[in-house]
Amino acid sequence: MGEISSLTVADAVDYKGFPADKSKTGGWIPAALSLGIEICERLSTMGIAVNLVTYLGGTMHLSSATSANIVTDFMGTSFFLCLLGGFLADSFLGRYWTIAIFSVIQTIGTCLLAISTKLPQFRPPPCHAIEVTSCERANGYQMGFLYLSLYLISLGTGGLKSSVSGFGTDQFDEKDKKEKTQMAYFFQRFFFVISTGTLMAVTVLVYIQDKVGRSWGYGICSISMLVAILIFLSGTRRYRYKKCMGSPIVHICQVIAAAVKKRKIELPSSIASLYEDYPETMRIQHTDQFRFLDKASVVTENDYGNNGSFICNPWKLCPVTRVEEVKMVIRLLPIWATTIIFWTTYAQLLTFSVEQASTMKRSLGHFQIPAGSLTVFFVGAILITLAVYDRLVMPVWKKWKGKQGFTSLQRIAIGLFLSAAGMACAALAEVKRLSVAKASSPTITTLPITAYILIPQFFLVGSGEAFIYTGQLDFFITQSPKGMKTMSTGFFLTTLSLGFFVSSLLVSIVKSVTGSHGRQGWVGENINKGRLDLFYGLLAALSFINFGLFLLSASWYKKRTVKQVSEMEIIVKGSSTEQKY
Repeated sequence: MGEISSLTVADAVDYKGFPADKSKTGGWIPAALSLGIEICERLSTMGIAVNLVTYLGGTMHLSSATSANIVTDFMGTSFFLCLLGGFLADSFLGRYWTIAIFSVIQTIGTCLLAISTKLPQFRPPPCHAIEVTSCERANGYQMGFLYLSLYLISLGTGGLKSSVSGFGTDQFDEKDKKEKTQMAYFFQRFFFVISTGTLMAVTVLVYIQDKVGRSWGYGICSISMLVAILIFLSGTRRYRYKKCMGSPIVHICQVIAAAVKKRKIELPSSIASLYEDYPETMRIQHTDQFRFLDKASVVTENDYGNNGSFICNPWKLCPVTRVEEVKMVIRLLPIWATTIIFWTTYAQLLTFSVEQASTMKRSLGHFQIPAGSLTVFFVGAILITLAVYDRLVMPVWKKWKGKQGFTSLQRIAIGLFLSAAGMACAALAEVKRLSVAKASSPTITTLPITAYILIPQFFLVGSGEAFIYTGQLDFFITQSPKGMKTMSTGFFLTTLSLGFFVSSLLVSIVKSVTGSHGRQGWVGENINKGRLDLFYGLLAALSFINFGLFLLSASWYKKRTVKQVSEMEIIVKGSSTEQKY
């Protein structure tokens, strides 16, 4: 029996539903097949995001503020829909079918975007006026088709990002020492793969969009995704599949609902009287924080039927371990909230920073660098930071402190500080650019100032992302309950989503406050006549304030008191439960 178990994976099955044979399923090759999907998803999403603002302004004739908000709303929706993708994967579809279905949806969206940029009826007539407000703006039909394609891509991205990393780790057995090491390696390189896809997007793809045609660029995205889907499906027989275990979101709702229904009930003096049905090895010890939720575990007369038999309705009575899982999620909220502002600053690199670059000299010898391709310095900063941290910082830190690098909270703190410094540099660079713009002719299209003064802001925020992304991913996966690992990934990705939405909201508020009574405002129609430096200064100030709040939240999290309980008496169904009650 022991020999059979060593040849199969206990919690995984093959494509026929039989226990997964280690010699025929899983491992690096199947995991790598799923990474191809992630590379193409990054190629499509980032290839669109970093250059979309110039298309909206130059071709669709929208204002800079409106264009920026469309891009940030698109990216925000993409990451927010990760919660939907995670829910469907956990509850109904499983990760394999979620990846397959949503990758097709993204491919359809990218195809429609290629069509909308190719056919003239989907865009207004060309206009070469200096002021975009004097050009004919895209009509409702044209914008509607554009929105349809963008949000199909968002839907596809949401389904993919919530499942690809989890499906990749499903191909390794945590109980096998060799495969567990391989899985750790997979986690370490996953973000590197994402960055590689982004690098291809901001260099090759953006160049094709600007020099050959946007429809060609988006067409390449569609073809590459289609090829990636075929490669992914080719591994069907070799994958390991985990069964759907139900959505953690439903479990959280059950605990809250049960606690609310029993809000008037007094808690027992002894926690041993609380309901628990988890095995000893799977229990989470009771804590004194958020005691209101403990009422969900109080057994009352309503938990018995008319014949006196015990009835456990999960919407009325929850075990202590499930309540503690919800408490663990609540403890994560302050850290979660204070990481949102980073992604608000990140959004500026995909919008206003690209628009800044489009007004400046970008030549490298005789080669004209596309404005969107300047984000290569951002991606380069990520890759350099990851390499230096992996090869230099971690060995030195281990020698000095005896630990494998910085903790997850330390990495997040470094990322937040670097992004705040990046916004301060962005404000200083914009002061210089605006001074040149005011001294130049209003009809000039390219200002006599190099775009390379934007490199510090790209580099600082890029290095910040290298720390904060890996720190967040590590923190939310390791500090969340074991049964909520998939949801924790979606939970982490909602910080990206809300960061983009906060960016849109902030731009709208600043435009409304500073642009009233016919004034240009800080972020109006023409950035050469605005005060983007003040907007960046505002973001820098908010980022430093948020950094302080994060330090307080991290200190509270580390110092939280956990009451250790040596034994937790189990109240089980049947006669033993009746005796205890």
